[in-house]
Amino acid sequence: MGEHGIFAAALVIAAAVLLGRGLAARLRVPDAVVLVLLGGAAGFIPGIPQIHVSPYLVLFGILPPLVYHAAFFTAPREARAEAVPIITLAFGLTAVTTAAVAATVHGVLPEVGWAVALAFGAAIAPTDAVAATAVMQRLGAPPRLVTILESESLINDGVALTIFGLALKSLSTPSTPGHVLIRLVQVVVGGVAYGLVVAALARRLRRRFRDPRSQIVLSLAIPYLAYLPAESMGVSGVLAAVTAGFYLGTRPEGLLQPASRLAGQVFWDVLIFLLESALFVLLGLQIHGVLEQVGGHSWRTLALAAVAVTVVAVAVRVVWELAVQPLVRLLPGRHRGLAGLDWRVRLVIGLSGLRGAISLAIALSLPLDIGPERGVLIFLTAVVVIVTLVGQAPILPPLMRAFGLVETDLRHLELTRARKDMIESALARLEELAADEKIDDRTADAFRQPLELRLDRLRAQLDEDYATAEELPDTQRLRKELFGVQRDRLASLYRKGRISADTLRTIGDELTFQEAGTRR
Repeated sequence: MGEHGIFAAALVIAAAVLLGRGLAARLRVPDAVVLVLLGGAAGFIPGIPQIHVSPYLVLFGILPPLVYHAAFFTAPREARAEAVPIITLAFGLTAVTTAAVAATVHGVLPEVGWAVALAFGAAIAPTDAVAATAVMQRLGAPPRLVTILESESLINDGVALTIFGLALKSLSTPSTPGHVLIRLVQVVVGGVAYGLVVAALARRLRRRFRDPRSQIVLSLAIPYLAYLPAESMGVSGVLAAVTAGFYLGTRPEGLLQPASRLAGQVFWDVLIFLLESALFVLLGLQIHGVLEQVGGHSWRTLALAAVAVTVVAVAVRVVWELAVQPLVRLLPGRHRGLAGLDWRVRLVIGLSGLRGAISLAIALSLPLDIGPERGVLIFLTAVVVIVTLVGQAPILPPLMRAFGLVETDLRHLELTRARKDMIESALARLEELAADEKIDDRTADAFRQPLELRLDRLRAQLDEDYATAEELPDTQRLRKELFGVQRDRLASLYRKGRISADTLRTIGDELTFQEAGTRR
């Protein structure tokens, strides 16, 4: 694809992302669903160049920051509490799904050998929690449900990629089950160990950088330093990046040092949004090319294979959650993580097994020398991804509402109480410093007033005695008016030539941050 083709593709992706965000909000469906459909439609527009996305671009370029960022913000205490359901899903279900899908495709398409069928099963097995958790976070789903799905998705990517690599290796080098098991342990343990080494070194290194730009660049380099060398050493790059992100996420200094945190958060939020959105649009753009690759096969056979593989991939997960997961309780030991996971919650987890760009990227990594079946397998992968995104994601919101799994009000209450307690602690410490004469009264008043204003607002939200909820709209209008007056005055000073454009931007940013802070 030439320069004009790249430019056209970039415009298509940008237009699809902007249009998709608006349509998704209006239709109240996950962004991923709309982005895939728009990308698929754009692929059939005359004049749009056919785009072939290299799997290496996804696996080595896009995947590292995505899994690192997700692991960094994984809640360690909550993930540890849900270790049993997460492990059974990420390891047990991934292995079972791989075997079931491999047996299905081998039965429908006997010309596909077992090694290739297992590699294909590994492509279908991992879930992409982006769309599912987007639905749940928007609805206010129970936090443990989001924790289970996100943590499972982080781990099962590494498990599936490991199985995929072992299956492909068996094409050229026959392996015994014992050798496969040893190699699996090496890949997993090696990836985790290398991720810990990178995280420890990165933690020491980033203390030497002070300016925000250098810190942000270093934070972006960490996932690649974990992922790429791990893959070249023959261990799991996904697990290395996940381990590094999880380790650094549990450190008190956070993603960046306090002076750089605001700019870094904006950078990472925009980066993750662009990468995730571009992945789904690119997935849709692949549909046209995939259809061309299966032109020599019977559509009846393709339809039968697509239905069989999709049904098996979805059914195995639902059956696992409803029937197999409860059997874990029969194993020795205490299984606190399974408490409260009734059949309704397990059914939602079972139906949240959406497939995404990772599955397609793994399928695209199938070697060219496996024969004409390669195009069929890529086609089947695309069908499973689209059906699960378009078919399953929209049914999650009404299902969760019907099951009473929406807790938006409870989460808002928890946030408000936590903010109130934090401000009360700050005010108590301020009074201690003033009483010990470590700060003068003027300084104490300067810090006390904005804290007390925020505290009054939070107490009003909690309907306490210090303020009434009816006063809140008036307070909001007054605050908005005062900030508006300041902005008008700032603009007037610039128009009169009394301040420079740099001062205009600097103070404008300060007002934006202050206004955002008073809304919390």
